[in-house]
Amino acid sequence: MQQGGDVVVVGPGALAAALTAAWDGPVRTLDALPEREPAKALAGARVLVVVAHPGDLATLVARGPADEVAATVAHAQRTLSAARDAGVAHVVVVTSAVVHGAWLDRPVIHDGDDLHHPDEADRGGLVGGLLGVEAVVARAARRRTPLLTVLRPAALVGPGIDTFVTRHFEAPRLLTVRGAVRTWQFVHVEDVAAAARFAVDHGLTGPLTVGAPDVLTPAQVEAASGMRRIELAATTAFGTAERLHRVGVLPAPASELAYVVYPWTVASDGLVAAGWEARWSSAACLDVLLEGVQGRLGVAGRRVGARDAAALGAAGAAVALIGTAAVWRQARGRRRT
Repeated sequence: MQQGGDVVVVGPGALAAALTAAWDGPVRTLDALPEREPAKALAGARVLVVVAHPGDLATLVARGPADEVAATVAHAQRTLSAARDAGVAHVVVVTSAVVHGAWLDRPVIHDGDDLHHPDEADRGGLVGGLLGVEAVVARAARRRTPLLTVLRPAALVGPGIDTFVTRHFEAPRLLTVRGAVRTWQFVHVEDVAAAARFAVDHGLTGPLTVGAPDVLTPAQVEAASGMRRIELAATTAFGTAERLHRVGVLPAPASELAYVVYPWTVASDGLVAAGWEARWSSAACLDVLLEGVQGRLGVAGRRVGARDAAALGAAGAAVALIGTAAVWRQARGRRRT
């Protein structure tokens, strides 16, 4: 932790680093608030920024979805309680617009839209954890202090960002679902950090969506990435994802596949109305994303090594983000020959 300063950023990863850089003067940083005497870690802080969505899929995979959800919610409870005890004036919690859900022909998401309510079986993973944090924040917001802001960014990009969206672009092909038009909107971590600073400086509270002003069509994304698409029926895509998750190949619940095949574009209503502007367009963000995933290969959101990549390449054109049972059988068969 860095000493001094009246701003504290809590959370690991690239997004936390960008948030730290957004403030003038020294900023205290913590990967997590300690369990013992957490308020002491916030002594003297005027502003607390809590990164609930660090943009690091590897952390979720390593800990396991259920453990990650429990740990994320417990940390949010501890942090908001400590902020109140330490007399912090303004708390900004960064979650994600995924808490609003994604589905076929989903309309643009506005700040005050309802949150997603997944089935019990889908409450694990990133989305389940963030919804748990949102519930903690909603309870804390009933109190008069501290001021509370929740930033819900679109798909994150930036150096070091690793999410199910960025890994979608590590696959041999772009998965699409038949009958769905998946438009793409991104947001750079620097713009999320600027939005956090802007919200505090202008006293903005409540939920605020954050995204680039432009939205890319599937054709624009395919042209920019040089990737071809593969189209599957929704029942095939989600059914296969469910089976792959059950046997441990897919690192997140099958329901999270929705966020790479269906739209979840945000409007950034409150921020834009107050005068905030994103510096990065979705097109520029996509360039950053593609540069970051160059040389990586992922299938089903899981990165594979050179030996696996050779086998998957031999499986032919059917290899896509989620894969299929037939592809995996074919890959195994080719390794044996």
